[in-house]
Amino acid sequence: MNRSDLHALGERELQKQSEARCRLLCCGSTPCLSSGGTAVQEVFKGFLKENRDLKAEVAVVSTGCMGPCSRGPLVTVQQPGEEDVIYERVTSELAQEIFKKHVTDEATDRVETHILPNDIPFFTKQKKVVLANSGLIDPERLEDYVAHGGYLALGHALREMTPEEVCNEIINSGLRGRGGGGYPSGLKWNLVRRAKADKKYVIANGDEGDPGAYMDRTLMESDPHRVLEGMAIAGYAVGAEQGFIYVRGEYPIAAKRLEKAIRMAERRGLLGSRVMDTAFNFRIDIRIGAGAFVCGEETALMASIMGKRGQPVPRPPYPPSSGLWGYPTLINNVETFGSIAPIIDNGAEWFAGIGTAKSKGTKIFALAGQVENTGLIEVPMGLSLREIVFDIGGGVPDGRTFKAAQTGGPSGGCIPADYLDTPVDYESLRELGSIMGSGGLVVMDDTTSMPNVAKYFMEFCMDESCGKCVPCRVGTVQLYRILDRITAGTATRNDLTIMEELCTMMRETSLCGLGQSAPNPLLSTLRYFREEYEALINDDLHATNGRFTLATPSTRSAKEVL
Repeated sequence: MNRSDLHALGERELQKQSEARCRLLCCGSTPCLSSGGTAVQEVFKGFLKENRDLKAEVAVVSTGCMGPCSRGPLVTVQQPGEEDVIYERVTSELAQEIFKKHVTDEATDRVETHILPNDIPFFTKQKKVVLANSGLIDPERLEDYVAHGGYLALGHALREMTPEEVCNEIINSGLRGRGGGGYPSGLKWNLVRRAKADKKYVIANGDEGDPGAYMDRTLMESDPHRVLEGMAIAGYAVGAEQGFIYVRGEYPIAAKRLEKAIRMAERRGLLGSRVMDTAFNFRIDIRIGAGAFVCGEETALMASIMGKRGQPVPRPPYPPSSGLWGYPTLINNVETFGSIAPIIDNGAEWFAGIGTAKSKGTKIFALAGQVENTGLIEVPMGLSLREIVFDIGGGVPDGRTFKAAQTGGPSGGCIPADYLDTPVDYESLRELGSIMGSGGLVVMDDTTSMPNVAKYFMEFCMDESCGKCVPCRVGTVQLYRILDRITAGTATRNDLTIMEELCTMMRETSLCGLGQSAPNPLLSTLRYFREEYEALINDDLHATNGRFTLATPSTRSAKEVL
C-alpha cells in the first residue's frame, strides 16, 4: 500500500461515515466498560436489529477513552450539521431514550440532565495531540485511523526523509521521554542510529505500574495504530527491523486491540516486509508482562523479553549500544511513540511551539484522588497545577480544601497547596522534590494523613522490589517499619533521623530507579509536612541499642510499645 492507496482508503471511510444520519460513539475503554458500557452498546445494537431499515443510516461505534472517566459510561452522538452531544452516566434505560430522541425523533426530556457541555474547562483547557483520535475512532478498524490521517507520517518519512533527517526532526521538536526520565528522545534515537551492528531493536514500554496511572493503557486501547506508526517510524530512523511492545499483564483489552491492529497493518502492507512498497522491513511482536513493577525499568524489561527473570542490571553498557541479546536497542514509553506521527505530520517547529522552553509538547495525566472530575487529560507542558486541579479537575469535592498533589507515582513526591501555581514541567517538579513520572496525578484533601501516604507508597515499593540489591531489598523494609511505628505512635525522634539517613543511602546506592526513587514520597512529605510526623512522635520513648524502652512509667505492655 502506497500513500495514494492510503488517501483513497481514507476518503472511502470518510464518505461512508458522512452517509450516516446518526453516529452513536460509545466509550469502549476499561473505565466505561467496567461501569456498564457494554450493556449500553448492546441496547443500541438491539434497536438496530429490531429496526433493520435503520442499519444503513445509523452507526454504533465502540471508541476509546473520551476523558472524564468518573462520568462514564459516556456516549457521543454525531449528526450532520449539528454539534456533537456528549451524554454522561448512561444506563441501559437512558440509552433507549437517547436512541429514541436522536434516531427515531421521539420527544423525550429525560436525557437533558445527562448532557455534558462541550465548553466546560475539562475540555477547553486541554490540548489533544497524542489523544487526538481517542474517543472519536474505532480502535479496532484500521480504516477509521487512516481516515483521520493515519500512516501518512510513516509514508512521508519513508519516501521523503532520510533516517538522519527523521532523528533530527525529533531532536528539533524537543520531545523528551514520557516514561518519567525526560531524556531527549531524538538524542537517544541518534545513538541507536549511529551504532554499528547487524541487528537493532525497538521496544515500546507499556508496562505501566504506578498506582492510579493508566495513560499508556488508554492510548494502547484507544489508538493502537498511533503507537505502531510511531514505532515503525523509529525503526526506519534507527535501522531496526524488529519491534516489541511490552504490555502490562493486567491490560488484556490493550493487548487484544494491539494484536488485532498489528494483523490489520500487516495485511495492508503497513508493517512486515516492504512496508508501503519500499525496501524497509519492520515487524512488531507483543510481549505480555507478568505483573512485576520492576519490569518498567528498561534493563529488567529487556531481560523479561529475552525470557529471563525480570531484574535490572548495572549500566553501562546502555541499551543504545547493548540491549536485547547484546544488540543496540531503542526503548521509549508508549506515550513517546504516540507523539511521533504528529511531529512528522506537523513539523518539529509546531511541536516545539507547545509547552515551555525546556519541556516541549503536551503531557497526558491520569487525574485521580479527591477531585471532582477524575479521568484522563492531555495538557500543554507548563500549565499550572492550579489550572489542572481546579479548572480541569473541578476542584476538591464535599467542601474540603486542597492539601497536596502527588505526581510520579511511587517514584514521585507530594506538592503542597503553597505551590499550586507552579507550572507542571520537568524542571519545576524536580525543584519541588517530585518528578513528572509517567503521568499519575493524585489529588489529596485536608483529611489526608501524609505519613500514611508515605507509608502506602513505601509498602508498594517494598512489595515490588525485585530483591537483587541490598539497599532496595532491605532499605524499603526498614523504612516501612519505621513509618509503621510512626503512624502507630510508637516512634521516637531518633527514628526521623535514621529514616532520612536510610533515604539518602538508598538514593545513592540502589541498583535501579525503583530503589533510587522509592524515598521520594517520604522525603517530600517530610519536607513539606514535617509537623505531621512530629505530632505522631511519642516523647515518652527513647531508643536503646535499636530497641525501644520506656523513659517514664506506662501502663502499656512491651508488646504494645514494640
